[in-house]
Amino acid sequence: MSTLPLFNTSMRNADQMLEQTLAQWGGDGDLWVFGYGSLIWRPDFEFSERHAGHVHGWHRALKMWSTINRGTPQTPGLVFGMLSGGSCQGMVFRIPRAEADTVMRKLWQREMPNAVYDPRWLPCKTVNGPVKALAFTLSRQSPHHTGELAPEDYRRIFSQAQGIYGTTLDYAQATFDELQRLGIDDKALKRLLAYAECRHAQNQQKTQSLAI
Repeated sequence: MSTLPLFNTSMRNADQMLEQTLAQWGGDGDLWVFGYGSLIWRPDFEFSERHAGHVHGWHRALKMWSTINRGTPQTPGLVFGMLSGGSCQGMVFRIPRAEADTVMRKLWQREMPNAVYDPRWLPCKTVNGPVKALAFTLSRQSPHHTGELAPEDYRRIFSQAQGIYGTTLDYAQATFDELQRLGIDDKALKRLLAYAECRHAQNQQKTQSLAI
């Protein structure tokens, strides 16, 4: 199964990308969607079933700038993207063929309003065998990719960034909590959330020092 981008990267047109993605799917069977971030705990679409899924060659990374949903242009926040390399555990959702077009268009409004992600059909392992699932990946060449962030960057973002759907910290914590509930141990995300705890402890110490 090819993991090449489904569109010409020089033309970031969300509607065109949707039509090309639907054409690549083909419509011969049910639609499968791989969730690795907020789709796990808030899919916002009807599905017939969902299972734990495992994708090789890509990993979950809190390295995508958000200036609306979880931050602002003045104080950018972060959301998850799927970057190449490693592997990723998440949830895969099955949408019946008859409902696939409607669900895809609703999903596009949520995930692709600015055509930031690179949608790909990826082989995904499940308990019932492999499926070809749609995943929203992120290129390291994208201007929305943060590159490497220092621990202090994450501490600052976790303490300050907030957008129309809430804070970056709440978003990351909700994802981590749902992964834990599902028995998925994301050590990298756990390390990042520890930076927020460290920042909170530092602020408490400063407050106590000022009170003395």
